[in-house]
Amino acid sequence: MTDLLSLPLPELTRWVTQELGEPKYRAKQIYSWLHKKQVRTFGEMTDLPAPLRERLAGMAEIAPVETRLRLESRLDGTKKYLLGLGDGNCVEAVWMEYHHGPSLCISTQVGCRMGCKFCASTLGGLVRDLTPGELLGEVYEVQRQTGKVISSLVLMGIGEPLDNLQNVLTFLDILCSEEGQRLGYRHVSLSTCGLIPGIRELMDKKLGLTLSVSLHAPEDEARSAIMPVNRQYPIGELMEVCREYFAVTGRRISYEYALIDGVNDTPQKAEALARLLRGQNCHVNLIPVNPVKERETKRSSRGAVERFARRLGELGINATVRRELGSDIAAACGQLRRQGAPGAAVPNEDIPRQTSF
Repeated sequence: MTDLLSLPLPELTRWVTQELGEPKYRAKQIYSWLHKKQVRTFGEMTDLPAPLRERLAGMAEIAPVETRLRLESRLDGTKKYLLGLGDGNCVEAVWMEYHHGPSLCISTQVGCRMGCKFCASTLGGLVRDLTPGELLGEVYEVQRQTGKVISSLVLMGIGEPLDNLQNVLTFLDILCSEEGQRLGYRHVSLSTCGLIPGIRELMDKKLGLTLSVSLHAPEDEARSAIMPVNRQYPIGELMEVCREYFAVTGRRISYEYALIDGVNDTPQKAEALARLLRGQNCHVNLIPVNPVKERETKRSSRGAVERFARRLGELGINATVRRELGSDIAAACGQLRRQGAPGAAVPNEDIPRQTSF
């Protein structure tokens, strides 16, 4: 079965003309139903002849993504969705309301193989990549549930986006297309733990999106201890490609820095971070590490966070402490995890205001 949701318009046009023997305009009709009206069945494509709809149902599919569980934060109204996929696996997505409009954080893989020591997403390793259709399905399903259209998108959920780069690029091509939802690339933020080949490919594309690099330590020894990827792509090489990225794209890089008590939160670490980033046009997001029951990492105290941020500011580094959203429903940074598949963790029944579907 061909997943039509995963096909950009040129590929869908080839499939419609070659596999179905239909005229090109049928592809535009189908594409509009899929990505503007965001239907879930071929039967809803009412301007197509009934025989064609029947043929589509027999030869193709629309990647199924369905809400299994919805949690809403009592603190700030953030919503977390457990989304079921066609093979029984589940991923999580988070809906956040800002003054500039709603933002959605989606997952790019089922599980993750990066192994960061403070993150729930990597528990159990990588199962598989999400397809472009499943990535779109996350967006479309949550928009159906909320009745709203996103104003920004964050690729910072379960998985490493650059470890699934080709599917991510196809997904963005469709989502941002004139015939699709037309989300501007400048409203897309992609987070990576530092896969240098993927950063270079993004750089060559010059898409205009915001690149967020998870740094979390200013020296190789400390970073390798909490982020195994650093052994393959050490900090020096990562900084070199980040400087090159800005020079080529003109887009400021955002560095994510999770503050872990007793590990990377001292004024000395702040000074080392300032030396590392000196001369870059960048921004640092400071994130007190969030609790994950299987992890031993503890969040820095409020005082330590304030001292770290203040020291960076004194040294000329633009830094802010990220506003925490959804922490009471395990929807904050590092807390998303694969759930629902055989052998995987189950949703926390103690989390408030959950709604099953």
